[in-house]
Amino acid sequence: MKAFMKLTKFGIVLFALVSALAGYAMSFREFQDFDISYPLLLLIGLYFVCSGSFALNQAIEWRRDCLMPRTMGRPIPMRIIAPWQAWLIGFLLLVFGISVLVVVKPLTAWLALATVFMYNVLYTLYFKRKMAFGAVPGAVPGAMPVVIGYSVNTSDIFSSECLYLFLVMFLWQMPHFWVLAIRFKDDYARGGFPVLPTVLGEQKTLYHIGLYMFVYAGLALVSPWFLQANVLYLLLVFPLCLKLLLEFFRYFKSHNKTGGWLPFFLWVNVSLLVFIGAPVFDRWFYFLAH
Repeated sequence: MKAFMKLTKFGIVLFALVSALAGYAMSFREFQDFDISYPLLLLIGLYFVCSGSFALNQAIEWRRDCLMPRTMGRPIPMRIIAPWQAWLIGFLLLVFGISVLVVVKPLTAWLALATVFMYNVLYTLYFKRKMAFGAVPGAVPGAMPVVIGYSVNTSDIFSSECLYLFLVMFLWQMPHFWVLAIRFKDDYARGGFPVLPTVLGEQKTLYHIGLYMFVYAGLALVSPWFLQANVLYLLLVFPLCLKLLLEFFRYFKSHNKTGGWLPFFLWVNVSLLVFIGAPVFDRWFYFLAH
């Protein structure tokens, strides 16, 4: 079971499910009849789709995983699970998950399938291996769970609300990933991945992290232009944007120190939960108040 959880990256799957649930909650309208089966089927189907996708990803990359100390402990390099078993597990999980999402809504299932294709084919086989900025197009499938959840209640996935949720998750991934890329630069070099720190150097990577961080925080600051924002925007989102920028400057000055990256990395991750969760809370608080 422990090997299965590692193969399917259970922690990241949970994060995707929370994002999808936030998208579902944002697209729900007060005039709709609430049916608990829809969010439950969404979570079940997306769990199997994400788990299958990550299993396929490790089946594709297991040879490179064997070269990097950070990933040597995964089930395939450890020979707990054979590559063909990972392929089979991933395929079965994916088929079952898509079948469940079709029951929820065909559009939801198609979006999930497109996300798997973007992640395992476009990103894993090309962008990640060929481009120093591969994290940028690779952030598209990473931001899709919130769109998948949003699509359950409406087909208008290009609404301002959905666009905001997608952009927040998209922009967040560059600071999140590039901080790790600096931290594990030698690992990525051993695996043959041309990540930004190994191609352009750490200093230029820090400037790119700062660029995306300013845009990311700026988007959160102007979130009332995209969706309804009330109490938590003032109490959490606005001060957290200032805190993020402060933590970035501290990281910029001390990134070479042991552990200097961790506070900034943690605040970036906390910010995503707040930037997505705050508008959901404000919307549902408005529903209950009226």
